Amino acid sequence: MDSSYRQTCLRLEIPGRENEQQEVIFIKGNWFDSRFELFITDGINTWICKALESEVKGRASQWDQPVSDYIETAERHLGFRQPGSTYGFVDAGDGHKRLSWTFEKQGTTLEWRWKCKPSPDNKKTTSEILDFLMDANIRLSEEVVRKAQSFDRLKLEAEKCLAQSEKFSNEKAELESALYAKVLHRYTNVFNDLIS
Repeated sequence: MDSSYRQTCLRLEIPGRENEQQEVIFIKGNWFDSRFELFITDGINTWICKALESEVKGRASQWDQPVSDYIETAERHLGFRQPGSTYGFVDAGDGHKRLSWTFEKQGTTLEWRWKCKPSPDNKKTTSEILDFLMDANIRLSEEVVRKAQSFDRLKLEAEKCLAQSEKFSNEKAELESALYAKVLHRYTNVFNDLIS
Protein backbone atom coordinates (compact mmCIF):
# COMPACT_ATOMS: atom_id res chain seq x y z
CA MET A 1 0.00 0.00 0.00
CA ASP A 2 1.24 3.49 -0.87
CA SER A 3 2.05 5.53 2.21
CA SER A 4 1.91 9.00 0.69
CA TYR A 5 -0.31 10.55 -1.92
CA ARG A 6 -1.59 13.89 -3.12
CA GLN A 7 -5.23 14.92 -3.04
CA THR A 8 -7.17 17.26 -5.30
CA CYS A 9 -10.80 18.22 -5.75
CA LEU A 10 -12.24 19.70 -8.92
CA ARG A 11 -15.63 21.32 -9.44
CA LEU A 12 -16.46 20.52 -13.01
CA GLU A 13 -19.28 21.86 -15.16
CA ILE A 14 -20.17 19.34 -17.84
CA PRO A 15 -22.07 20.87 -20.78
CA GLY A 16 -25.52 19.35 -21.25
CA ARG A 17 -26.67 17.82 -24.49
CA GLU A 18 -29.18 19.65 -26.71
CA ASN A 19 -32.11 20.19 -24.31
CA GLU A 20 -30.33 19.35 -21.08
CA GLN A 21 -28.88 21.65 -18.44
CA GLN A 22 -25.20 21.51 -17.67
CA GLU A 23 -24.26 19.06 -14.96
CA VAL A 24 -22.02 20.02 -12.05
CA ILE A 25 -19.89 17.31 -10.49
CA PHE A 26 -17.12 17.24 -7.94
CA ILE A 27 -14.14 14.95 -8.53
CA LYS A 28 -11.88 14.17 -5.58
CA GLY A 29 -8.64 12.51 -6.61
CA ASN A 30 -6.10 10.55 -4.60
CA TRP A 31 -2.88 10.51 -6.63
CA PHE A 32 -0.27 7.86 -5.92
CA ASP A 33 3.00 7.24 -7.79
CA SER A 34 1.59 4.51 -10.01
CA ARG A 35 -2.18 4.53 -9.55
CA PHE A 36 -5.08 6.81 -8.63
CA GLU A 37 -8.56 6.85 -7.12
CA LEU A 38 -11.44 9.11 -8.12
CA PHE A 39 -14.54 9.84 -6.06
CA ILE A 40 -17.27 11.70 -7.93
CA THR A 41 -20.59 13.19 -6.87
CA ASP A 42 -23.31 15.18 -8.57
CA GLY A 43 -24.80 16.02 -5.17
CA ILE A 44 -27.18 13.04 -5.19
CA ASN A 45 -25.36 10.08 -6.68
CA THR A 46 -21.73 9.07 -6.37
CA TRP A 47 -19.27 7.04 -8.42
CA ILE A 48 -15.78 5.74 -7.87
CA CYS A 49 -12.89 4.82 -10.11
CA LYS A 50 -9.95 2.98 -8.62
CA ALA A 51 -7.34 2.77 -11.34
CA LEU A 52 -5.08 -0.12 -10.37
CA GLU A 53 -1.35 0.00 -10.95
CA SER A 54 -1.62 -2.63 -13.71
CA GLU A 55 -4.38 -0.66 -15.48
CA VAL A 56 -2.42 2.59 -15.34
CA LYS A 57 0.71 0.83 -16.57
CA GLY A 58 -1.24 -0.66 -19.49
CA ARG A 59 -2.79 2.67 -20.46
CA ALA A 60 0.55 4.48 -20.16
CA SER A 61 2.22 1.95 -22.45
CA GLN A 62 -0.60 2.36 -25.01
CA TRP A 63 0.26 6.08 -25.10
CA ASP A 64 4.03 5.42 -25.15
CA GLN A 65 4.72 7.28 -21.94
CA PRO A 66 6.06 6.50 -18.48
CA VAL A 67 3.53 5.83 -15.73
CA SER A 68 4.67 8.97 -13.87
CA ASP A 69 3.83 11.14 -16.92
CA TYR A 70 0.45 9.44 -17.30
CA ILE A 71 -0.39 10.08 -13.63
CA GLU A 72 0.85 13.69 -13.85
CA THR A 73 -1.31 14.41 -16.92
CA ALA A 74 -4.39 12.83 -15.34
CA GLU A 75 -3.82 14.74 -12.08
CA ARG A 76 -3.35 18.02 -13.92
CA HIS A 77 -6.64 17.57 -15.83
CA LEU A 78 -8.72 16.13 -12.99
CA GLY A 79 -7.24 18.24 -10.20
CA PHE A 80 -7.47 21.60 -11.98
CA ARG A 81 -9.74 22.44 -14.89
CA GLN A 82 -7.66 22.93 -18.02
CA PRO A 83 -9.01 25.71 -20.29
CA GLY A 84 -8.44 23.91 -23.60
CA SER A 85 -9.78 20.56 -22.41
CA THR A 86 -13.24 19.17 -23.18
CA TYR A 87 -14.69 17.13 -20.34
CA GLY A 88 -17.43 14.52 -20.46
CA PHE A 89 -19.32 12.47 -17.90
CA VAL A 90 -21.80 10.24 -19.71
CA ASP A 91 -23.84 7.13 -19.00
CA ALA A 92 -22.03 3.88 -19.66
CA GLY A 93 -24.87 1.52 -18.71
CA ASP A 94 -25.79 -0.26 -15.47
CA GLY A 95 -25.41 2.97 -13.46
CA HIS A 96 -21.80 3.34 -14.60
CA LYS A 97 -20.47 6.60 -16.01
CA ARG A 98 -17.61 7.33 -18.37
CA LEU A 99 -15.39 10.26 -17.38
CA SER A 100 -13.39 11.71 -20.25
CA TRP A 101 -11.13 14.67 -20.93
CA THR A 102 -9.13 15.89 -23.89
CA PHE A 103 -5.66 17.38 -24.08
CA GLU A 104 -3.18 18.46 -26.72
CA LYS A 105 0.01 16.52 -27.37
CA GLN A 106 2.33 17.56 -30.19
CA GLY A 107 -0.51 19.33 -32.01
CA THR A 108 -2.94 16.39 -31.75
CA THR A 109 -6.07 16.34 -29.57
CA LEU A 110 -6.17 13.17 -27.49
CA GLU A 111 -8.98 11.86 -25.27
CA TRP A 112 -8.63 9.75 -22.15
CA ARG A 113 -11.58 7.90 -20.64
CA TRP A 114 -12.11 5.99 -17.43
CA LYS A 115 -15.18 4.03 -16.45
CA CYS A 116 -16.60 4.85 -13.03
CA LYS A 117 -18.86 2.49 -11.12
CA PRO A 118 -21.60 3.48 -8.70
CA SER A 119 -20.28 3.94 -5.19
CA PRO A 120 -21.45 1.29 -2.73
CA ASP A 121 -22.15 4.06 -0.18
CA ASN A 122 -23.38 7.43 -1.55
CA LYS A 123 -23.37 9.09 1.87
CA LYS A 124 -19.82 8.01 2.71
CA THR A 125 -18.41 9.09 -0.66
CA THR A 126 -20.20 12.46 -0.55
CA SER A 127 -19.08 12.92 3.06
CA GLU A 128 -15.43 12.25 2.12
CA ILE A 129 -15.60 14.82 -0.69
CA LEU A 130 -17.23 17.42 1.59
CA ASP A 131 -14.72 16.71 4.38
CA PHE A 132 -11.85 17.29 1.95
CA LEU A 133 -13.41 20.53 0.70
CA MET A 134 -14.09 21.78 4.23
CA ASP A 135 -10.55 20.91 5.38
CA ALA A 136 -9.10 22.63 2.30
CA ASN A 137 -11.28 25.69 2.95
CA ILE A 138 -10.17 25.84 6.60
CA ARG A 139 -6.48 25.50 5.60
CA LEU A 140 -6.92 28.20 2.96
CA SER A 141 -8.70 30.51 5.42
CA GLU A 142 -5.96 29.99 8.00
CA GLU A 143 -3.31 30.70 5.37
CA VAL A 144 -5.11 33.91 4.34
CA VAL A 145 -5.28 35.02 7.99
CA ARG A 146 -1.56 34.19 8.50
CA LYS A 147 -0.60 36.10 5.36
CA ALA A 148 -2.80 39.07 6.34
CA GLN A 149 -1.20 39.15 9.81
CA SER A 150 2.26 38.85 8.26
CA PHE A 151 1.42 41.66 5.83
CA ASP A 152 0.18 43.83 8.72
CA ARG A 153 3.44 43.19 10.64
CA LEU A 154 5.51 44.01 7.56
CA LYS A 155 3.45 47.14 6.94
CA LEU A 156 3.97 48.26 10.55
CA GLU A 157 7.73 47.60 10.27
CA ALA A 158 7.85 49.49 6.97
CA GLU A 159 6.03 52.43 8.55
CA LYS A 160 8.50 52.41 11.46
CA CYS A 161 11.44 52.26 9.04
CA LEU A 162 9.97 55.11 7.00
CA ALA A 163 9.46 57.23 10.13
CA GLN A 164 13.01 56.48 11.27
CA SER A 165 14.35 57.27 7.82
CA GLU A 166 12.49 60.58 7.79
CA LYS A 167 13.83 61.34 11.29
CA PHE A 168 17.39 60.55 10.15
CA SER A 169 16.88 62.63 7.02
CA ASN A 170 15.64 65.60 9.09
CA GLU A 171 18.50 65.24 11.59
CA LYS A 172 20.98 65.05 8.71
CA ALA A 173 19.50 68.18 7.14
CA GLU A 174 19.65 70.00 10.50
CA LEU A 175 23.25 68.86 11.05
CA GLU A 176 24.29 69.90 7.55
CA SER A 177 22.57 73.25 8.03
CA ALA A 178 24.29 73.78 11.40
CA LEU A 179 27.68 72.78 9.97
CA TYR A 180 27.16 75.04 6.97
CA ALA A 181 26.22 77.91 9.27
CA LYS A 182 29.32 77.27 11.43
CA VAL A 183 31.64 77.05 8.43
CA LEU A 184 30.06 80.13 6.88
CA HIS A 185 30.37 82.02 10.18
CA ARG A 186 34.04 80.99 10.56
CA TYR A 187 34.93 81.94 6.95
CA THR A 188 33.08 85.16 7.34
CA ASN A 189 35.12 85.96 10.46
CA VAL A 190 38.36 84.92 8.74
CA PHE A 191 37.49 87.01 5.69
CA ASN A 192 36.61 89.98 7.89
CA ASP A 193 39.92 89.60 9.76
CA LEU A 194 41.83 89.59 6.50
CA ILE A 195 40.10 92.68 5.24
CA SER A 196 40.68 94.67 8.37
